[in-house]
Amino acid sequence: MVKVRLGKTELWVTKTAFGALPIQRIDHAAAKKLLRRAYDRGINYFDTANAYSDSEEKIGEALSDVRHNIVISTKSGGSDKETVRRHIETSLRRMKTDYIDLFQFHNPAVLPDIDDPDGPFAAALEAKQKGYVRHIGITNHRLSVAHQALDSGNFETMQFPFCYLATDKDVELVNRCREEDVGFIAMKGLSGGMLSNAEACFAFMQQYDNVVPIWGIQHEWELDQWLELRERGAKMTPELSAVIEKDRAELAQNFCRSCGYCQPCTVGIDIPQAARMAMLLRRAVYQNYITDEWYAKMHKIEECVHCDVCKSRCPYELDIPNLLQEMLKDYDAFYAQHKNG
Repeated sequence: MVKVRLGKTELWVTKTAFGALPIQRIDHAAAKKLLRRAYDRGINYFDTANAYSDSEEKIGEALSDVRHNIVISTKSGGSDKETVRRHIETSLRRMKTDYIDLFQFHNPAVLPDIDDPDGPFAAALEAKQKGYVRHIGITNHRLSVAHQALDSGNFETMQFPFCYLATDKDVELVNRCREEDVGFIAMKGLSGGMLSNAEACFAFMQQYDNVVPIWGIQHEWELDQWLELRERGAKMTPELSAVIEKDRAELAQNFCRSCGYCQPCTVGIDIPQAARMAMLLRRAVYQNYITDEWYAKMHKIEECVHCDVCKSRCPYELDIPNLLQEMLKDYDAFYAQHKNG
């Protein structure tokens, strides 16, 4: 399986990598089987986080006996030294390992200060000195913070959303990481599940030799899908380019990526789902959303108090309250048309 040098870390990881957020949704036996199948088929890079409930624990159960053959990255969203120190210790214990290959700061709104003795970076540096952490990176959804991280020179890797809906600014970030030898890890390669053509997603990523996509995997068929594309060496074709151009025209610009950083809503609106309802109705099994339950959920939007907290949190600077109103109008029209059909 093709491996990529992860920037200055000198870690060589499979370009088809395993995103372990979804395994928190399946039981331990199923997760162990899935992770082991990935390893046996050649995947050597597994990405998780302290916040992904029991994901780290499942990795430890499945892969601790082959620990030295794999690369593990995990994350902490802690905002102070003590919290991050505790998270690192917990991650080591859960994964049954004595070191973390790549520790990442988990989507901080403000860049961690390397000079703050009580800040989160102090904990990561201390863990690195003790050998508990080998490399330090950062994940983010904000271009401004991502560029600040590169400006600082303090991070060996950058994990950022990247898929074929990427803007020119996103591509610019990828290219800058290549120039500065910072490993680029692509999250949300399927844009939060909105993109359904796996081959197009895979082929797009192959065009960037420094990009390591972590595909979120929950089912064996998902794993086998990525493995088959890897073994076949799927590449961009005119047909796949046409799929991508169609999706870009439909989904780009005012588009919710379902990152969830807008939550929780003051009045309990399910923002990540409601804000992309128009696309879900047309790109998924729409009957799942033409129900009394979803009708009630969508009409929670009418209770919006326009506090703009969600808008202030959105890393993509979407006008979420207005977007929700647009989605409700679209939903009601679609509901009226399809409720009895």
